Parts: sequence; structure tokens; C-alpha cells
Amino acid sequence: MATNGTNGTHGPAPPLRITKRPWNARGHADHGWLYTFHTFSFASYYEPEFEQFGPLRVINEDRVERGTGFGTHSHAEFLIWSYIVKGELEHKDSMGNLENLRRGEVQFTSAGTGIRHSEYCRNKKEDVHFLQIWAKPNVKGLSPSYKTRKFTDEMKTDKLLRVMESVDRHSGKDAEGEPIPMHADLSMDASILSPGKKVEHQLVAEGPRNVYLHVIMSGREQPKSGGAKIKVQGVQLGEGDGAFVRGAKGPGKIEVESVGDKPAEFLLFDMGQ
Repeated sequence: MATNGTNGTHGPAPPLRITKRPWNARGHADHGWLYTFHTFSFASYYEPEFEQFGPLRVINEDRVERGTGFGTHSHAEFLIWSYIVKGELEHKDSMGNLENLRRGEVQFTSAGTGIRHSEYCRNKKEDVHFLQIWAKPNVKGLSPSYKTRKFTDEMKTDKLLRVMESVDRHSGKDAEGEPIPMHADLSMDASILSPGKKVEHQLVAEGPRNVYLHVIMSGREQPKSGGAKIKVQGVQLGEGDGAFVRGAKGPGKIEVESVGDKPAEFLLFDMGQ
């Protein structure tokens, strides 16, 4: 079984247990206007084995057809963020926010006691491809809040960039390049890793940690050959694949290598159990 190398000053790290989540084993729906994959149980897709992982509750990889979108609907007590891959997504909510989001932008909403919002692709020439991610907060009854921040490709190229961070670990700085704070023991990094390059993720806290990785898709299906690929402790993931990493314990590190024939854009979640 693969291991994650040394564990700081605490001796050898325990073995990691890595469970691959293949792209085509996820929940999937094609509604015409919406083409989506669900990593966890969502809407009509239900698998008791895949309800959540730590505080992480939803990873939906959505493609919304131009001129369509999600009508106004309600949320409460969830942390919700959209990671824009391609195209434009209009966000409008009951807090008075109205934005057109583009590649590199991350829009975060802490729904708290309740919000209503809609998400549309108003662009008439191009569909929008984005990931919608939800986590459960560790504090209930929060006042709803909203934050948008841009993280450019350059900021993510051949490095891990912290995009989301627990308020307990956040610097408190509200500035360009700083991660978005949220009330959950969850850190999310993004990377665009060139073929042959490696990055090391240092676990963000001491003790047992859950880690999840997701490789963003370039097309509607995983390429039959080639494409973006990463390797984690000997386990290879292609476009749309994910991996549950159990047995990680901080202080320690996890190495990710790009082994495909094109740069791999992926997300890494480091979470409490």
C-alpha cells in the first residue's frame, strides 16, 4: 500500500487508503439545457455510500446551455461556491448581488439563515462550464454573506493555490490572492499542473484528515486516450475522476504529479473528519 512519505517530526506516516471515484461512476443527468455529473448524492441521484465526505457535501460539474439556467430557488445552512471553468455565469440573489462570473472567478455564498438566488448563462454564444460545491458549516444560524474573488491561471500554474480556507486558519486579510474564508474545517486548493510537474500539499492541521481530489474535465466525457491525468501515491486519475484519501494525518504531505499529455486542472480538499 502506498504511503505519504514522512510525517513531520513524528516519524513515518501511516499508510494512505485511496479510493478512486471514476468519472463515469458518478451520478449523471442530461436535461438538454443542463449536462451534469454529481460526485455525491444530489437531486434524483442517491447513493448512500456517497452522501458526503467530512464537511464536503456536493461537487457538481455542470454545463449550462447558453440562454438558460437555474431559476430562483432557496438555500439555508450551506456553504456554496461556484468555480468557473469556461464561459459566463450570472449570479443574482436576495442580498442584492448581481454579477457575471468568468473563468478564474469563485463566487461564494454562506446561505446561513436563508437566501434566494438564480444562476443563468446569459451569453448567447457560449455555454458555461463550472463546478458547484457545497459544504456543511460548523456554525448554524449565520447571517448570509457573499464574496467573489478571482484566481488567475497564472496563480495556479504548477503550484497549489489556496482558494477556500477555514476562518480558523485564515489570515483575516481581505485582498486579491487571499483565499475566501468560511465556517468549516475545510481548505480547498486549485492547481493547473503541467505534464511531468509535481506539487506537494502540506496537510493544514494536526491529526487525522480527509483529503479529496477532483480532476476537472475538458470535455463532456473523459478522453478515450490522452488528456489531463494526475497521480497520487501510485493511483492515476483522469479527467472527471476523483479520489477519496483516507488515513492522512498531519503534520504530513501528499504529493501530486501530472502524468498526462496536457496540463491537469484539479482541486484538492483538506478536511476534518
